[in-house]
Amino acid sequence: MSAEAADREAATSSRPCTPPQTCWFEFLLEESLLEKHLRKPCPDPAPVQLIVQFLEQASKPSVNEQNQVQPPPDNKRNRILKLLALKVAAHLKWDLDILEKSLSVPVLNMLLNELLCISRVPPGTKHVDMDLATLPPTTAMAILLYNRWAIRTIVQSSFPVKQAKPGPPQLSVMNQMQQEKELTENILKVIGSLSLHCTIDEKRLAGYCQACDVLVPSSDSTSHQLTPYSQVHICLRSGNYQEVIKIFTEDNLTFSLPVQFRQSVLRELSQKAQQGNEALDEICFKVCACNTVRDILEGRTISVQFNQLFLRSNKEKIDFLLEVCSRSINLEKSSDLLKGNMAAFLKNVCLGLEDLQHVFMISSHELFITLLKDEERKLLVDQMRKRSPRVNLCIKPVTSFYDIPASASVNIGQLEHQLILSVDPWRIRQILIELHGMTSDRQFWTVSNKWEVPSVYSGVILGIKDNLTRDLVYILMAKGLHCSTVKDFAHAKQLFAACLELVTEFSPKLRQVMLNEMLLLDIHTYEAGTGQSGERPPSDLISRVRGYLEMRLPDIPLRQVIAEECVAFMLNWRENEYLTLQVPAFLLQSNPYVKLGQLLAATCKELPGPKESRRTAKDLWEVVVQICSVSSQHKRGNDGRVSLIKQRESTLGIMYRSELLSFIKKLREPLVLTIILSLFVKLHNVREDIVNDITAEHISIWPSSIPNLQSVDFEAVAITVKELVRYALSINPNNHSWLIIQADIYFATNQYSAALHYYLQAGAVCSDFFNKAVPPDVYTDQVIKRMIKCCSLLNCHTQVAILCQFLREIDYKTAFKSLQEQNSHDAMDSYYDYIWDVTILEYLTYLHHKRGETDKRQIAIKAIGQTELNASNPEEVLQLAAQRRKKKFLQAMAKLYF
Repeated sequence: MSAEAADREAATSSRPCTPPQTCWFEFLLEESLLEKHLRKPCPDPAPVQLIVQFLEQASKPSVNEQNQVQPPPDNKRNRILKLLALKVAAHLKWDLDILEKSLSVPVLNMLLNELLCISRVPPGTKHVDMDLATLPPTTAMAILLYNRWAIRTIVQSSFPVKQAKPGPPQLSVMNQMQQEKELTENILKVIGSLSLHCTIDEKRLAGYCQACDVLVPSSDSTSHQLTPYSQVHICLRSGNYQEVIKIFTEDNLTFSLPVQFRQSVLRELSQKAQQGNEALDEICFKVCACNTVRDILEGRTISVQFNQLFLRSNKEKIDFLLEVCSRSINLEKSSDLLKGNMAAFLKNVCLGLEDLQHVFMISSHELFITLLKDEERKLLVDQMRKRSPRVNLCIKPVTSFYDIPASASVNIGQLEHQLILSVDPWRIRQILIELHGMTSDRQFWTVSNKWEVPSVYSGVILGIKDNLTRDLVYILMAKGLHCSTVKDFAHAKQLFAACLELVTEFSPKLRQVMLNEMLLLDIHTYEAGTGQSGERPPSDLISRVRGYLEMRLPDIPLRQVIAEECVAFMLNWRENEYLTLQVPAFLLQSNPYVKLGQLLAATCKELPGPKESRRTAKDLWEVVVQICSVSSQHKRGNDGRVSLIKQRESTLGIMYRSELLSFIKKLREPLVLTIILSLFVKLHNVREDIVNDITAEHISIWPSSIPNLQSVDFEAVAITVKELVRYALSINPNNHSWLIIQADIYFATNQYSAALHYYLQAGAVCSDFFNKAVPPDVYTDQVIKRMIKCCSLLNCHTQVAILCQFLREIDYKTAFKSLQEQNSHDAMDSYYDYIWDVTILEYLTYLHHKRGETDKRQIAIKAIGQTELNASNPEEVLQLAAQRRKKKFLQAMAKLYF
């Protein structure tokens, strides 16, 4: 070797070099090269890339002398290439998870068809018609593999994760799946589920078989081969509901059927019963009883539907319930927990029954006696005796009650029952007169524990000396308040009017109380009725509200909620002039809600003015900061720990954050809600450890700092912001600024899918579901950047690249980086039609060419070749093309996240 050659060799060997990638044709030249290549730890190219290269080269069309394109020739070269592709797939053990992930559907279809050919499966043969028992194992394996792939492809294409309009799968698809299922079952009998060249998830396959059996049952299916799940579906199709009940009862011992499936069966039967099939009412109860017993055995609560169906109990229902309970528990093998759950259920059923004969049916049953000890049964009897109000509330000893004649005793019970049910004030008065005529020793306002009167009133009412008048006033007010709560305003008004007429005769104090309650009732009535349309309330109602706020009568019992409602009423109907200019000075000192209402009204009035004039906004800020502050002083408890004591001192008197929140939730005026939301958002953002700010309208009017940050309970502020946004959106779910606040909250708490939902909803409500352009003050750069981050953290990298185009200046760096990611969880190349920036499309073309992804490169080239994206087009054409793609992309995103 010459000196020059030696120097050259030393120079080349002194630096590391990357071995060159093996080309596909080299495997044709050296027979043993493939095996050596695949044995390497990280072969380059990878096995799946080799499969693509071999099949691409083998399927290349040829051109004859006349320049006509001909199909690929069936020569030795192409046959060897196909064989090499099959060998690589065999090296991968025909793992469909790997092959499906890395190969496109056409390439994988070509590969499996070559496997069928080499396994001597005649082309065009129906696999279902073949006698698998007579086939060689290699042929059976090829058929099995092809049909497993067919099933997986059908499932993925027919049942996507997200559906715009979910509906039942097409019957043709189900029929095809059924044929594939029967074929696969036959193959498994021949070669078994364990094979060197395939991995079968038997549980998943069994799930597919069950799903197929629901709609297309096998012709040879027999009851002893079916699972309980399939048996239930067969019974539902044939109308054999008694068998369904039997299966559910047996399942209470095994817990094999999912609870959600059992509930879906009950919903299906209930829908049929509601459509007029009265014969199913009894079946619905029995299925519901079976489900309820399953629930209580597993420690869940009793469903509302069971309570509704069992409300009118009879002997047949109780007999069936006891039968299900007995058959659902094995007293010898069941755990103490199951026995305890069953015993508690039976006790609760007894306590809910009115008929003592029905109670005796349960308490004398063998299961009840076995599960409950003597002491428990005795305690249960005592509890049931105490339920009677006649025993509890009688002033005289119980023995004096029996001095009343038997017929009178029956009449008293009947009259008390009518008294509980009636909402007619004159009928109530008549019943009480009759009751007091029978006995003067009873307090009939205690007949029902549901009758509640505010404690601030009860002392005055119960101080009435005449028993009949006291009972009548108490019951009329209690029933009126209850009717108002359930929005039965007509009966509430009748009851209050009768009570007002009664108390006017002897008590000015109670008369004013009733006038105040009738004012509150009229406010509720108007808000729930005419006020819903936005029509302003009559001047008479506004005058009465002002009269209440300015009332200075001494010793009148006042409910705080009426003051809250009156101030909220004035704010909701924009009576800002009264609250800021005409409200008496003494009200500001005596009523904290009036002071708060004045500050809110003044802030709304001054909002359009210059920033320097927003003095009231600063006052409102200071008031809310004080309410949300915690004054701490060191105090050691009995355990030696230091605790924080919350002071009740603020400029609004004694008002807690919870009281402020309760008042705000009575507001419905959009601007007032926006102002209070903006204030709390700003207060939330002031904290030092905040990472992601929340945005809101008018946030600039508030101070930017707090002198003593440690005094503010920021955890409480964060909770308040969430509750306020939730309340505001319940008033108007289409307010885009409130939707952005909700999205920012989810973004700040790392709930990125939920954040995207609300960002998209905010854009949709102000653009006619993206048919118009989203205003730039809604989709600001900050909002778009947060949407980009959400998509990135959800591994939806193609969506990131598209959103980068929405910024005022396209963020190419982020777009290119996201497109380099290969583990994207979005639709990837199907999104290329939404890209309008040519630079990004050119980068995509280069990227796919570099990776050897021919199919995706063709898609990118097709997208970039659209005439409307030509750079020579007028600007308005390019803008129109971009706007059209924005619209389609945002609508597609909405379908994903709504």
